Amino acid sequence: MRKAMIFAAGRGERMRPLTDTTAKPLLPAGGKRLIEWHLEKLAALGIRDVVINTSHLAGQFPQALGDGDRWGLRIRYLDEGPVPLETGGGMLNALPLLGPEPFLLVNGDVWSDLDFATLPGRPRGHAHLVLVANPSHHADGDFVLADDGTVHAEGAPRWTYAGIGVFRPELFGNWREVVGEVDGADQRPPRFRLLPLLVDAMRRGAVGGQRHDGHWVDVGTPQRLRELDAGLRHD
Repeated sequence: MRKAMIFAAGRGERMRPLTDTTAKPLLPAGGKRLIEWHLEKLAALGIRDVVINTSHLAGQFPQALGDGDRWGLRIRYLDEGPVPLETGGGMLNALPLLGPEPFLLVNGDVWSDLDFATLPGRPRGHAHLVLVANPSHHADGDFVLADDGTVHAEGAPRWTYAGIGVFRPELFGNWREVVGEVDGADQRPPRFRLLPLLVDAMRRGAVGGQRHDGHWVDVGTPQRLRELDAGLRHD
């Protein structure tokens, strides 16, 4: 696995007013920008090519991160324009740069001490998701992790998707049929969510996963950012 994608196109409404002037993945925590924690870990894993999709304050990313050379990476940016393509459309739009092999995906607005080396380089199905204990702000969770390592949309107990996983381009083989007539699906490039594709693949037993019991934060509010920053500086 030599390539990765970082989702960085969100507006970060809940992080306002911080995100009025700074893109959320570029906010600092523990002396580094959130996205820089990911870039360091990707480089340590042996990743060499990283695609970052952008929208809100898109011009800040190349200014802050450059071409990735300082981490031994090659960063390529995909500016989706003023309206993000959402998770599914953003990933589909990036596939020409990511190529035909499995790639690592990480949300730019999470922080975790997960060792990326524990992720499979070649997942058994179309996707492999990292799941964590449900935080208080998402108590109902997202998915179920079965004893055989497959992930399902129905059942219990439920865990929260950490925004970290390994994906195969084949997940998008029938994307148009799966997403149906949602707004944005017919635009070029299309805009749609990733969730329907994952649920469809889960029904076919084509999504695996693993639990992470370490530290993970969805940095979705200024308070959580302050708490993460304080914890990292204390460590």
